Amino acid sequence: MKALRNYLNKIKPNFEKEGKLHAFRSIFDGFETFLYVPNATAKTGVSIHDAIDSKRIMSMVVIALMPAMLFGMYNIGYQNYLAAGTLATATFWEIFGFGFLAVLPKIIVSYVVGLGIEFAWAQWKGEEIQEGYLVSGILIPLIVPVGCPLWMLALACAFSVIFCKEIFGGTGMNIFNPAIAARMFLFFSYPSVMTGDKVWVAQESIFGLGNNLPDTFTAATPLGQVAQNITPDASILDMVYGFIPGSIGETSVIAIAIGAVILLWTGIASWRTMLSVFVGGALMAVLFEQTGKTDMVWWHQFILGGFAFGAVFMATDPVTSCRTTCGQYIYGFLIGAMAVIIRVMNAGYPEGMMLAIFFGNMFAPTIDHFIVERNISKRLKRGGTK
Repeated sequence: MKALRNYLNKIKPNFEKEGKLHAFRSIFDGFETFLYVPNATAKTGVSIHDAIDSKRIMSMVVIALMPAMLFGMYNIGYQNYLAAGTLATATFWEIFGFGFLAVLPKIIVSYVVGLGIEFAWAQWKGEEIQEGYLVSGILIPLIVPVGCPLWMLALACAFSVIFCKEIFGGTGMNIFNPAIAARMFLFFSYPSVMTGDKVWVAQESIFGLGNNLPDTFTAATPLGQVAQNITPDASILDMVYGFIPGSIGETSVIAIAIGAVILLWTGIASWRTMLSVFVGGALMAVLFEQTGKTDMVWWHQFILGGFAFGAVFMATDPVTSCRTTCGQYIYGFLIGAMAVIIRVMNAGYPEGMMLAIFFGNMFAPTIDHFIVERNISKRLKRGGTK
């Protein structure tokens, strides 16, 4: 590492002002600060400094996503071999390899498009490259079906970065979670790619792995079956483990729970928001169950679809969620309750979680505003000021 540090110090003058490569200063700075914690300090204002910077926070979130991503790769291969009836003869590496080759292009496209726009934007404005897309770049591929075409994914990534992040001022200033925005863009622009029974299982073999499935093959998600009043084919254990059709990273509750432990242990995610999402979802699910609006057992809401994934990785986004303590409880509760309402009341959109988080992002600043105003009013009253 010392040799790398010396090499970077040697070439750094070329990227400074008046250097022959100064046009690429933002790119060099982004690469350097990704490898090493920057030693620069704020020149104006009052700042609170910590031992961990935003790049390290983003890196920790990526690590927390690894269990869900790796299991998602395995499940893609598992569903393909299961549909073809050759699961018993397939090896672990054949199953995982098929899923790996199916997901890898989506991750590459997401990062190339998103980071490419980030780099170009930073160069154009003469600013440092922002690190927020380190997480969004892996979140977006994990919340789309395996059958999503790469060109559509590229459009969604470009839309989310430009219209839901950069125009607001970049990382830390965006109102909506870029990954949520990408999914919403795909859902409303290309609904046939985000819904239906064909999109949840990879139907083509990849480099000799997997099986070519007939065009007539269908594989409904358990949540979609429930929305149609059909008893799910999968068992409860399959739903918990994640051996069901669904978006790449959203099927395994166990893998998501491992990520939740990492985020909570490191203090990156708010336990108040995370807990409130489940409480809101549970109370609303019990209400619908008791009134006969749905035959689904209330806790099944947590192991189907993207509820757990959204609660752990999306709702807890520190930029787009509430920042006040009381606000986090309200924000999480509203997301959980709204997700179940959408699932039960709108059979045409059985998922609901991502749309609930999108609306939660919209109201988060308002919730924080009223919480702060209420606290100010209480302090003024205690001080005797009218």
